[in-house]
Amino acid sequence: MLTITQEQRQYLTYMLTDTDADTQIEVVPERGGIVTHWRFQGQELFYLDAERFLHPDLTVRGGIPILFPICGNLPDNQYTHAGQTFELKQHGFGRNLPWQVLDQSTDGGARLAVQLKSNEETLASYPFAFELTYTYELIGNRLILHFQVVNLSEEVMPFVSGIHPYFSVKDKSQLQFQLPAAQYWDHQSQETVSFAGEFDLTREEIDVALKPLTDQVAVVTDTGAGTRLTLRYQDPVSTLVFWTVKGKDFYCLEPWTAPRQALVTGDHLLQLQPQQSLAYDVSFEIARI
Repeated sequence: MLTITQEQRQYLTYMLTDTDADTQIEVVPERGGIVTHWRFQGQELFYLDAERFLHPDLTVRGGIPILFPICGNLPDNQYTHAGQTFELKQHGFGRNLPWQVLDQSTDGGARLAVQLKSNEETLASYPFAFELTYTYELIGNRLILHFQVVNLSEEVMPFVSGIHPYFSVKDKSQLQFQLPAAQYWDHQSQETVSFAGEFDLTREEIDVALKPLTDQVAVVTDTGAGTRLTLRYQDPVSTLVFWTVKGKDFYCLEPWTAPRQALVTGDHLLQLQPQQSLAYDVSFEIARI
């Protein structure tokens, strides 16, 4: 049975549930359109820093923050367009602004569509009119994110899109990775490093961008939790970012359409024509091992 219910907490929270599969997600449109929880057979799959989540002036660390119109940061948080300098903070504004519920249904899957439209606040840092929609779909043990953006401007709209999921993990030494890349860019050491499926998880922090990607599937097995996570994504995703911090019970595996600073470098930067749209899907599947 598929259901969608609401509960008024500090923020209005939508709960999408598949009772047959014993799975549930929670979505908080007002807090950046974020998915905060994904439960599978009684097990919480996402990490969430509850204190930061409840503080409206802090960015959320946990769940699935939405990254738009950039992923990562820009030099001095600035870029230039048409001779004018704009300031855009790390990961953009998509994760910080309130989103509106557009639609919901339980026909074949529990679906909730949330939307962010350009406004005075977004135009001050990103001078393009747009309509951005994420539709979250829960079907059994799969969570699917349908992304769509429409360029409502009269000029080409450059942007980067991504998500920043935080997965809960108690013992990182039990993680096994099957990631579709032979190398990554290490943001801390500023060098390209060959990759054979293992990270040095004793480091204080790991922040790497895997590219080029050789497939559209990535798998992380947590032998400690007894689960296998399969991430699937479509074009134009070009980069997978892996991030974790020593002593914190999470790892992030983030599908981005372009690497950090793409709005400045042009590397894999998406350019959407006026009145045109772009759509793609990202999905997560969880299973017992």
